[in-house]
Amino acid sequence: MSLSLDMARRVVVKIGSALLVDPDHHRLRHAWFAALIDDLVMMRRRGQEVVVVSSGAGALGRLELGLVGRRLRLEEKQAAAATGQIKLAHHYQSALANYDVRVAQILLTPDDTENRQRHLNARQTLETLLGFGVIPVINENDTVATAELRFGDNDRLAARVAQMIGADRLVLLSDIDGLYTADPRNDPTARHIPVIENLTPDIEAMAGAPPPGYSSGGMITKLMAARIATQAGCSMVIASGKVEHPLRGLYRDQDGNTARASWFLASAEPATARKNWIGGHLAPSGKIHLDAGAVRALEQGNSLLPAGAKNLEGDFDRGDIVLVIGPDGAEIGRGIISYPASEARQILGKKSDEIEAIIGYAGRDELIHRDDFVLIRRPILKGAS
Repeated sequence: MSLSLDMARRVVVKIGSALLVDPDHHRLRHAWFAALIDDLVMMRRRGQEVVVVSSGAGALGRLELGLVGRRLRLEEKQAAAATGQIKLAHHYQSALANYDVRVAQILLTPDDTENRQRHLNARQTLETLLGFGVIPVINENDTVATAELRFGDNDRLAARVAQMIGADRLVLLSDIDGLYTADPRNDPTARHIPVIENLTPDIEAMAGAPPPGYSSGGMITKLMAARIATQAGCSMVIASGKVEHPLRGLYRDQDGNTARASWFLASAEPATARKNWIGGHLAPSGKIHLDAGAVRALEQGNSLLPAGAKNLEGDFDRGDIVLVIGPDGAEIGRGIISYPASEARQILGKKSDEIEAIIGYAGRDELIHRDDFVLIRRPILKGAS
């Protein structure tokens, strides 16, 4: 794997409050932010898709509501986040508009990434935005999250987003240039670790306490994020955000060098990791029985269309895992269904261009998209020519 962003296709960039907001004046670091925006535009011009996970709303909202300098109650934190989120989104929108780049705001909670239905909706929204060339800017929805049910930091949120959209690189911009054997603020003998192939207990033991200030993360949450991302097939890098143009340094220069950082290597490609998750699902919600033609289409890497489905079993919902059954009655694969059982039954054996007239809205052409299907075994096509 190239230890750079040069060959990345889809990149999630996480930016913390301590980088965005000046802790002395409680205002956006305008010069640093302008350089960051320039980097994001550079990535877009290279043909790369970019999603930003940005903290900073709560910090900006504190100043707006006169809440600086004291410990806040939960409802005050939520009020500050609600007020600051408008300012944060406006900063991104205004800065990117100078480059004729559109931006979208998305607020997520843990439920939105763990619940299959919400996960699917969020993923499709992000995919659609990226298809339109938009840069989504994501933050945790602090106004509805509680202390008991929230990410608590945007490191793990960024990793969940990378997992959700099949990103191949996750960048955590930090106040430090990577992982060290000990906290370099306290131990001058601490050594920088440029490449981490496996998250062993020894590696995890190197994480220290979170830094003071606005940040709610620290190396502990970054290693948690690394585990989420790498298991999903996404390599992660921790890089210093304390320099101007922090992303540009992660591309190779004319001598083939990149800025010092710590790279966590993925254990699989994004598509493979996703399909491993589908194929290993323990409790499928239903079954779809296919004709021989549909089975051959799946074997050739195509999607499952309604025309090839003959019968359904189970009371599943959109986004559930279902078994795919061949003409011999044996399971041939598993996939994520695009329709609830009540609607899927109505479009069995129908052509895709009939779907809207039957169920009343224009859904997906496929019952199961090829990216959401795993072939388990080759079927016996009795009587098939």
